[in-house]
Amino acid sequence: MTNKLINFFCVALGLLIISAPVFAHHGAAAYDTSKPATIKGKVVEFLFINPHCQLYVEVTDEKGNAVKWAGEFTNPSALHRRGWTKEMFKPGDPITLIGDRAKNGATVIRVLKVGLSTAERSRHSGPEMSIETSFSRS
Repeated sequence: MTNKLINFFCVALGLLIISAPVFAHHGAAAYDTSKPATIKGKVVEFLFINPHCQLYVEVTDEKGNAVKWAGEFTNPSALHRRGWTKEMFKPGDPITLIGDRAKNGATVIRVLKVGLSTAERSRHSGPEMSIETSFSRS
C-alpha cells in the first residue's frame, strides 16, 4: 500500500513538472506591457485558428518600406463569443492594432484593441459586435 501511494505521488509530481511549461506560454512576459503600441496598416491575412488567432498586417515604416506585422489574439472561441468570425477581416482592409509589442523587437503585437475605419466599422456593427479582445493587462 505504501509503495502504491509513493508511486502515485511521484507520477503526480512528474506530471505537474511536465505541465508547467504548457501554462507558462499564456503569460505576457514576452511583451512590453509598460507602454501600448499602435500600428496602422492593411490586412494581409486573418487566421481564425487555435490556439491563438493571428492577424497579419502590412505596415509602411518610416522609410516607406512594407513591413509585415503579426497580431496575436486569444483563442477563436473567446473571440466568437464577442461576435468575431473568420470572415471578419478581408485582405486590404485598413486597420489599427493597439496592444503590447514583443520585447525582443520582433514585428509582433499582442492585440488588446482593434480600430477599424468608418466603412469597416459599419460593415461589422451588430448588436453583439465588439472589437475588444479578451486579453487584459493583468
